[in-house]
Amino acid sequence: MSLEDKFAELARRRAEAELGGGEERIRRQHKAGKKTARERLELLLDPGSFTELDRFVVHQSHDFGMDAQRIPGDGVVTGSGRIHGRPAFVFAQDFTVFGGSLSDAYARKICKVMDLAMKTGAPIVGLNDSGGARIQEGVVSLAGYADIFLRNTLASGVVPQISAIMGPCAGGAVYSPAITDFVFMVKNTSYMFVTGPDVIRSVTHESVSAEELGGATTHGTTSGVAHFAADSEEECLALIRELLTFLPQNNLEDPPVRPTQDPADRRDESLQAAVPDQPNRPYDMKEIIRTVLDDRYFFEVQGAYAPNLVVGFGRLGGRPVGIVANQPAHLAGCLDIAASLKGARFVRFCDCFNLPLVTFEDVPGFLPGTAQEFGGIIKHGAKLLYAFCEATVPKLTVITRKAYGGAYCVMSSKHIRGDVNLAYPTAEIAVMGPDGAVNILYRRELEQAGDAAAFRDAKTREYREKFAHPYVAAERGYIDEVIEPRDTRARLCAALELLRTKRDANPPKKHGNIPL
Repeated sequence: MSLEDKFAELARRRAEAELGGGEERIRRQHKAGKKTARERLELLLDPGSFTELDRFVVHQSHDFGMDAQRIPGDGVVTGSGRIHGRPAFVFAQDFTVFGGSLSDAYARKICKVMDLAMKTGAPIVGLNDSGGARIQEGVVSLAGYADIFLRNTLASGVVPQISAIMGPCAGGAVYSPAITDFVFMVKNTSYMFVTGPDVIRSVTHESVSAEELGGATTHGTTSGVAHFAADSEEECLALIRELLTFLPQNNLEDPPVRPTQDPADRRDESLQAAVPDQPNRPYDMKEIIRTVLDDRYFFEVQGAYAPNLVVGFGRLGGRPVGIVANQPAHLAGCLDIAASLKGARFVRFCDCFNLPLVTFEDVPGFLPGTAQEFGGIIKHGAKLLYAFCEATVPKLTVITRKAYGGAYCVMSSKHIRGDVNLAYPTAEIAVMGPDGAVNILYRRELEQAGDAAAFRDAKTREYREKFAHPYVAAERGYIDEVIEPRDTRARLCAALELLRTKRDANPPKKHGNIPL
């Protein structure tokens, strides 16, 4: 074979690999409203930056006629590229090849890029579109999944791991995305579940569609499995690119600073009236968050799940920060099981990757009720407490209104290593609200009073004047300063600069035992 023939053979093999399952299957993929694995990588990565690995890998199975069906790449495209100029490792499952099903060879390809990501300290982005384990390979394909799960676990907290669900993801396949840091889904074309609708129907006689059971809306609102539910694949991949602008490459780096023209000492007069006079009147905490952040830009995470707690990313003076905030517009900002889980996971992620935590607090307590108690609010609420206690990144807190009871302690209080704790003049820091306190403190007197309503009103006013303000806490140093709301941005930017060189540590141990 001549040199030219060898080059021609290489070109032929490359073209064969790039065609995946063939033109007909690609047409079917497009007809289903889905892009191919390679088309997705073109959107995810900077133009021209993708370097493919293992393009010619094929499976080694001989059973069930598989030895006659060998397609280069074997159903997954792997390699590296750049996202906003920074390296990232990627894999994109190809549904046009054996339905994207995972084989031993396929798993080894994914493990190779995960190992490289760990060695080089770069994020891993996985685009999932697979029918699950390749049945023809039996336990070998299951072993491949377990190899991936192990690497997900070892990489956790070392490099950012992002999963996009771009099609079906069922059975054991869902556990790799579940271990990763962020899960993105696409409405109407992707779904996740451990057991599908047919199995559920045969076992429990429940009738449910794939979309209802495990679609993007279900996992974005009800289960909390998905952090983002995009309207299209293009939007999904753009969101991944945007998320990575806030994150460091690995746990040894600081997040990337983005220069801003927004002055660090900017005051905003609108904040003076952001918190209503009436203590029970709702308001949108996201308005305060956006006003304070650089260029009013807030990148919210899990916006449709547990909306009584708001989490997401923003920048202060160009530096990325993680935001955790009670939302008085939903459930009065109470903490419940879902909010505690959402917050704990986010706080721990930020602590893993050196993102300072900024907490905006207006919390009347934990949500009461038998559903919460039976569901384990004690255990789940403790997760959020544990996460804030464990975190060693800079922690800044602003109490805008209520900070009652145990929820005051949980929300990054001074007592659990909060670094800078500020309060508005509208803050109310106490064991409980005035109404509840009066009912307990003056139970007998209320029973015996001739005009119980007037007596209650008088005692409520007295309690409010004594305790429903920030100054008792400030007198004890639990609050570093009571500030005017319009100064929030300036104070947070200054505090963040002050804490830039913060060093803190937890006692030596293998790991703690978070109350799972």
